[in-house]
Amino acid sequence: MTSEASAEIEPAGDGGQFEPRGVIPACLLPFTESLDIDESAYRKHLRDLAAVDGISAITINGHAAEVHALTFDEQRRTLDATKDELGDSVPIVAGVSASASLEAAQIATMASTGGADCLLVFPPESMTLGGQRRPEMAIEHFSRIADASDLPIILFQYPLTSGLGYPLETLLRLCNRFPQIRAIKDWCNDPPLHERHIRELHALDHPVNVLSTHSAWLLGSLVMGCDGLLSGAGSVIADLQVTLWRAVQAGDLAAAQAVNDRIYPTVRAFYRDPLLDMHNRMKEALFLLGRMGSAFVRPPLVKLSNEEVAGIRNRLDEAGLLS
Repeated sequence: MTSEASAEIEPAGDGGQFEPRGVIPACLLPFTESLDIDESAYRKHLRDLAAVDGISAITINGHAAEVHALTFDEQRRTLDATKDELGDSVPIVAGVSASASLEAAQIATMASTGGADCLLVFPPESMTLGGQRRPEMAIEHFSRIADASDLPIILFQYPLTSGLGYPLETLLRLCNRFPQIRAIKDWCNDPPLHERHIRELHALDHPVNVLSTHSAWLLGSLVMGCDGLLSGAGSVIADLQVTLWRAVQAGDLAAAQAVNDRIYPTVRAFYRDPLLDMHNRMKEALFLLGRMGSAFVRPPLVKLSNEEVAGIRNRLDEAGLLS
């Protein structure tokens, strides 16, 4: 399978494959009060994100879209709606989240035939009880996906403490064995390890990009040499993320610090304990900003307290977003 791509954001001439880099927001998925997918609200959300000058792709069917609560058919429906709404105007990264490798391969096939431009491959939750000591399991998982689709792959790197993160040796083995892996979404949450990921993945014979999802310390992460970012917070502040990314790329530290000062209140609003509510909070933020008509989430997630929603409003105001 071919996986060669240019270093530009635009599709490459060799196979026309997307190069995952730059600012890639992960979209949310609105629901109705009866917890059905609210397709009209979803399409509006997609249009809002696509209108942000400077993004390089949009991720669907990821954490931000509550993929844990979506059936296979619903994931296919969101991809169909995304392609119908956006066409080829913005590259689409489709999440592949499954505990079973055969199911992951089925999702990869669906995404490929449905018009996605790239896959974001989550670690299978079935590996939590010691999978880090069995690298052959990770190899088998990616082998099934690579056999099912020739799309470029972004490997989602979790914290090692979660039991789902790939040890560095395994990560390098995967990237060397599967040249379709064109980037990692790095959530190792360990600054020294994060820097090592950047240095060692860039040094491979087929260099692999590093996209930060360290949204709680994004400026510090980007200046280490990341190739971009992929973040659910982009569903709310994609424009600020683009401004930050451009400032870092230009080496303008003062400008980067200034926009980071605006981003920081949103960090305090979204990335609080418990982290499982981060995208719940982002939905409430879009509701408060008038960009989403409701903030319903699927169980086991539940609506936030009035006190927490008030706190999100205060942080948005502090960031200058409500004005």
